[in-house]
Amino acid sequence: MSETLACGEHQREERDSEQDTIPALRRVLLAVLLVGLLGTSIDLVLLGHFEETLQLTPLVLLGLGLIVVIWHVIHRGRASVRALQVLMILFVMGGLAGLVLHYRGSMEFQLEVNPELAGLELFLKSVRAKAPPALGPGAMIYLGLLGLAYAYRYPMRSTQ
Repeated sequence: MSETLACGEHQREERDSEQDTIPALRRVLLAVLLVGLLGTSIDLVLLGHFEETLQLTPLVLLGLGLIVVIWHVIHRGRASVRALQVLMILFVMGGLAGLVLHYRGSMEFQLEVNPELAGLELFLKSVRAKAPPALGPGAMIYLGLLGLAYAYRYPMRSTQ
């Protein structure tokens, strides 16, 4: 009988520990997301990533991301979680589109410099180029996935 009680008590302690751990992990994920949103926003502004209309896309997404995260911190309701999830999906989609656009821009530049490039050599030179950084938009994908990880199975409240 005492073994059964001890086993039950141990399971209860594990559940309590898990219940403490998940909210702590969520707080860390949200903090990392917020730092990433701020850092990426500052980086893009300092780089002048607003010369063309299409370049404003990540800045708009990042601005909306900051607004939604702050809203969620203040009021952790169903609406703020859903808004965060939708926005983070847009981050991933925008990041993928940005990868294609940056790669194409880099590839065009590499071909202007050396029209003889082709195949794997062209791909590697394009990906390794510093301007535009072909893999730079990967940060948007990372932030989107981080936000989705934060919101995964988030305990919903019905209050708005």
